[in-house]
Amino acid sequence: MAETQVDEKRAARLAKQIQAFSTSHGGAEAQVAYIGQKGARIVLVGEDGEWGDLVAPTYALAQSATEKAGVTVHEDFDGEFAAKVRTGPYEWTRMAGIQVGGPSNT
Repeated sequence: MAETQVDEKRAARLAKQIQAFSTSHGGAEAQVAYIGQKGARIVLVGEDGEWGDLVAPTYALAQSATEKAGVTVHEDFDGEFAAKVRTGPYEWTRMAGIQVGGPSNT
């Protein structure tokens, strides 16, 4: 199915953001995950271990954006790809801190 002009512009805008992240972090790889009615999440991992994400309104648009950006896309967020992520104190307290005795974040 061909992209509409609006979808093309959205994909181009997302691709530009992906490329900017990649440039800032010495390269990047991605994984696209369907998140229901909200669309799809594009998780980016830079060569320096920094990570970020973007949300696209559809899975197809997310795939198109990653293709336009020219980044490697992984099927799953595991293995060597996941091991590239560098986490710091913020991530530990926000994501796992409560379970492992960290601050309550309140």
